[in-house]
Amino acid sequence: MKFDLSGKKAVITGGSSGIGKAIVETLSQQGAEVFILDLNENPSLTEAGMTTLTTDITQWEALNEAIAPLPSSIDILVNNAGIGFVGNIEQTEVEDFDRLYQVNVKGIFNCIKALLPRMKNHGGVIVNMASIVSHVAVKNRLAYTTTKGAVLAMTYAIAKDYIDNGIRCNSVSPARVHTPFVDDYLEKNYPGKEKEMFENLSKTQPLGRMGKPQEVADLVLYLCSDEASFITGTDFPIDGGFIKLNGN
Repeated sequence: MKFDLSGKKAVITGGSSGIGKAIVETLSQQGAEVFILDLNENPSLTEAGMTTLTTDITQWEALNEAIAPLPSSIDILVNNAGIGFVGNIEQTEVEDFDRLYQVNVKGIFNCIKALLPRMKNHGGVIVNMASIVSHVAVKNRLAYTTTKGAVLAMTYAIAKDYIDNGIRCNSVSPARVHTPFVDDYLEKNYPGKEKEMFENLSKTQPLGRMGKPQEVADLVLYLCSDEASFITGTDFPIDGGFIKLNGN
């Protein structure tokens, strides 16, 4: 079977909803034993036999305490957890910037540092969730752009430093993906105009629609599989043509 993960042990951060949930379900379907790191537990995933370790990845000591029950050997780490913010630098308060840094950058740093000892002796795969804004500027996304740029740079650094340990590290850069976060954002900021704004946001991708969580999950699956064993230190946009075809 292609993309067989049987016997692999995978840790997914932010795996209780959205893209993370799709990644959890996809890797599990391909045979991996999946462990979720998240602030909240999703009952549907628990009922399906998934293990969720509730923790705050921005807190080093709490994270290490939470992962103590994990197996001594981990094969896959997907750093999916992240948060967004809309605003230019004038609209971004210091507290906003610090919050995004803590989750989007420090959280990934913490998770890699904490789980690396469980990967170094036998190799493994790390996939970080970057973004199209790691490559091109998007209006009013100052803090988000800064942190996702850091994710891309961290990906390259980890890939370089641990290639001799058999660890591959890549990143994925989605454009807009239709998740519950998008629906909540539109409901909160554009009441009564949700459908119109959804269509407007969809049209910003040259393909004319948002991505689907499953599409991102399938790309992550490939990068985690042995079929991608010759790939490391690379970012994979999944963006409906946004980066190259929008005139940026």
